[in-house]
Amino acid sequence: MTQPSASTLRLDANALKVLAHPLRSRLLRELRVDGPATATALAAALGTNTGATSYHLRKLASVGLVVETGAGRGRERWWQAATEMHAWSERDVAADPAGRAASDWLRRQYLRGFIERYEAWLDEHADWPLEWQDAAGASDHSVHVSPARLAAFNDEFEALVERYRRSAGEPDEEAVQVHLHAFPLPNERS
Repeated sequence: MTQPSASTLRLDANALKVLAHPLRSRLLRELRVDGPATATALAAALGTNTGATSYHLRKLASVGLVVETGAGRGRERWWQAATEMHAWSERDVAADPAGRAASDWLRRQYLRGFIERYEAWLDEHADWPLEWQDAAGASDHSVHVSPARLAAFNDEFEALVERYRRSAGEPDEEAVQVHLHAFPLPNERS
């Protein structure tokens, strides 16, 4: 696996266990998508209460996923995501059953989020200009690789994404999600 970029936090089993919570994962996503916010604003956006939101923000901060910005007055505290992304591997949690369970929960949670966002695109794609409709796409491919070649493929994919991550300053740019799910096909095992 390639070294994560400077804006990626490598999660250990403890951090995964902290993040594997419905409200915490939603809080982190909200901060990454919409930027810094107070617990009060986050609670309103996510339909929860400020006390629970503050508690879960502190839990996320305890493992380095969020940080206080230093802005705010009095009891008002502003929070932001500490990094743009996080990463982990199954090797990071292999010896910890609770860590493996957290990893599984997070991967499934991220899949559900992807499905929701892709369905939202499908619901409204006809309202977008044809250039966007033509450029957006979905595909699936089957390849025959060893674990080492699949790791190399993933590294190349990450390098490609990193090249496109920053804005090129083009007037018609939009935020675009790119997903890769690379896994052996259990029913077609050699």
